Amino acid sequence: MVRKFATTVLTAGVLSGCVMQSTYDRDVGYERQLNEQLRTEVEADEVKIQQLQDRLRVTMEDELLFPEGGYQISKEGKASIDKIVPTLQSASNHRIEVEGHTDNVPIGKHLAHRFSSNWELSAGRACEVVKYLQSKGIDPSRMTAAGHGEYQPVASNATAEGKAQNRRIDIDLVPSYQQ
Repeated sequence: MVRKFATTVLTAGVLSGCVMQSTYDRDVGYERQLNEQLRTEVEADEVKIQQLQDRLRVTMEDELLFPEGGYQISKEGKASIDKIVPTLQSASNHRIEVEGHTDNVPIGKHLAHRFSSNWELSAGRACEVVKYLQSKGIDPSRMTAAGHGEYQPVASNATAEGKAQNRRIDIDLVPSYQQ
């Protein structure tokens, strides 16, 4: 009985390791594809691609995607997103989480009629990206949009450079088994 249990546990561990290695290998492939598709933007420091512990993250600067102080995706932003659509479509075993972030500068007058806070602006931008991906054929049941406002900075808001780094969109590919 103990031997059968030990064999079952060992087999489960080996299979789990195989699945995890397979998922890792697939994600590395997606990372390579995304780096190739966004080479120009990566070289211009407008996009960063990272393999994190539980997800593959594409971080796009707000200036690449949106006009200054705007929330609708620019023509250039759409062109950059279009480059990654094939990889997002082929990663059908992954969820796509789009997260908007801002700096800590209050909403300007030109956006105050639409958004009352940075939190709402960041959510609005994330929703715009999700809607655009849906228009390109990405299954909406695989996607979520979230806004974090200024509450998850990656740099200090004390400098213009830090504020620019905090204004971003993260597009995360998360394996479906983690949901």
